[in-house]
Amino acid sequence: MSEENRNRLRELRELSKQGGGEKRVKAQHDKGKLTARERIEILLDRGSFEEIDAFVKHRSHDFGLDKQHYFGDGVVTGSGRIDGRLVFVFSQDFTVFGGSLSEAHAEKICKVMDMAAKVGAPVIGLNDSGGARIQEGVVSLGGYADIFLRNTMVSGVIPQISAVLGPCAGGAVYSPAITDFIFMVEQTSYMFVTGPNVVKTVTHEDVSSEDLGGAMTHASKSGVAHFVHENEVKTLTELRRLIGFIPQNNMECPPRRISSDDPARSDEALDTIVPDNPNKPYDIKDIITHTVDDGDFMEVQEHYAPNIVVGFARYDGRAVGIVANQPAVLAGVLDIDASLKAARFVRFCDAFNIPLVVFEDVPGFLPGTDQEWRGIIKHGAKLLYAFAEATVPKITIITRKAYGGAYDVMNSKHIRGDFNFAWPSAEIAVMGPKGAVEIIFRKDISASRDPEKALDEKIAEYRDKFANPFIAAERGYIDDVFEPHDTRPRIIRALEILENKADTNTRRKHGNIPL
Repeated sequence: MSEENRNRLRELRELSKQGGGEKRVKAQHDKGKLTARERIEILLDRGSFEEIDAFVKHRSHDFGLDKQHYFGDGVVTGSGRIDGRLVFVFSQDFTVFGGSLSEAHAEKICKVMDMAAKVGAPVIGLNDSGGARIQEGVVSLGGYADIFLRNTMVSGVIPQISAVLGPCAGGAVYSPAITDFIFMVEQTSYMFVTGPNVVKTVTHEDVSSEDLGGAMTHASKSGVAHFVHENEVKTLTELRRLIGFIPQNNMECPPRRISSDDPARSDEALDTIVPDNPNKPYDIKDIITHTVDDGDFMEVQEHYAPNIVVGFARYDGRAVGIVANQPAVLAGVLDIDASLKAARFVRFCDAFNIPLVVFEDVPGFLPGTDQEWRGIIKHGAKLLYAFAEATVPKITIITRKAYGGAYDVMNSKHIRGDFNFAWPSAEIAVMGPKGAVEIIFRKDISASRDPEKALDEKIAEYRDKFANPFIAAERGYIDDVFEPHDTRPRIIRALEILENKADTNTRRKHGNIPL
């Protein structure tokens, strides 16, 4: 290789790393944002990034684009390692054409997605784009559709994770929406189909970008975002943490880590978390953190539908997905948002061979016209469908209430729960004592000389019969009843037993989940 060619290569390589130039990089930093390459450096193991298509340029000549050419065309693509495990990544560069998507830009993204699918490795998208490159017209729109198709085809085959680190508007939002998890950053991330100006023109609503599609809006109101953090460094660090819980693809199991937390550890603190008064709330996260390895629980969608808790943890080094009713919020009832949140999480875990551990304390589904008119029937059925369809190891621990149809939905034995356990405080019944007694003994109570005393007596009788797990245990619906402090070792032993579980569903193209 001649010195001239060597120097030419070095010159072009250096140009490709400059993005839109020093001035635009400074503008990016002034907004509190990192550049596309800085993000990759934080995300991946040091020195592991292997870039491809660094010298790609757009091929458009309209509206002055023939005079503007940048290497990479607004997106950095390639592969690297996270904790030594292969991942593919694309990182949009806002300093080049505002990160807008062109034909060449889309082709680069599609190439890394295709490579990720071929070798069976996660694909991570770092999104920071003004949308479609207007100067290219329908060609850029076609580029989006090419990406959407790939998102769909590899869904459930390889993990797909999106970090929205700047604007993401119009058609651009649908690629992250199809992926498995979305990270956003407070104050600098935005997602919306139509921006504030269009909203004001069409609906006359005056709304800011932050209120319309900011990180906390999507984390708490829409449920679009799964994780939100205060800055990009924290976001990318937590994305690395998430990768540690999930497998490379749907043919592998999640990575197992060596745990220093004793698998036989019992925890007396668990014996006092559930109050004696069945109407008194408690925080289900206390139970989760007391049972998992080192108290390490990575909650997903913390700010959305907080009446149900979902997230990742480990038991004796094995990664699991946890689904838990939250008695501290709305008494832990299932409503539309909670059903959607949990159903999608269950389906992700099932797609990627991640065992499910369920902590159940649910008084039923939320009543009311709002829920019924918005479709609690079909939305609640999604969670039922997800649990029934799942073939991964499934373990349920009923800590207190398991009432009505919600008992069935929360991974009951009847929908293929593998191990269904209960604490002595478990109450398994069609409904709560007061409501049941008012129906069963309505005539007797109204005919009594002291209806209030009669009601209390019948409630006590009902509680004595159903405010315990033993009738269900007699029928085999509950596999065992044990004291709370034994929960961790019992879960670990159940996971060991189920390690080689093999279960299948009826052969079909796909089911028709009640969307």
